[in-house]
Amino acid sequence: MSSGARALYTPEILAAAAGLAAFPWDEALPLQGDARSRSCGSTIAMALSLDGEGRIMRIGLRPHACAVGQAAAHAFATGAVGRNREHIAAARAQIGAWLAGDGPLPDWPGLHLIEAARDYPGRHGAIVLAWDAALAALS
Repeated sequence: MSSGARALYTPEILAAAAGLAAFPWDEALPLQGDARSRSCGSTIAMALSLDGEGRIMRIGLRPHACAVGQAAAHAFATGAVGRNREHIAAARAQIGAWLAGDGPLPDWPGLHLIEAARDYPGRHGAIVLAWDAALAALS
């Protein structure tokens, strides 16, 4: 393993990736969307339920992504409950700007874990998968 890979795949990232087990796929959730990274082929399917005001209440995930993509999806899932489509879209835009070097790391719980992945453009598509899948489900 190269030293770059060790810096990217930290125990914290691997633990966050494993934490996705707390968000199992649930066919009963009414809103579903998916996203695919053009850069690495990673995919994620997401199912959501909303409250009466359009805020996310439950999340189910089916990830097929690298540990960085899974850790980012875990950050999404742990921070998305209570947020609406506008919050998700704004966060997605901020993450895109941050990955492009045009802004600070967005203020989203757990996103700091994947901060080192910004230096790996091949992982950028995997980082935004959960936000993209959520926006697909919410559209």
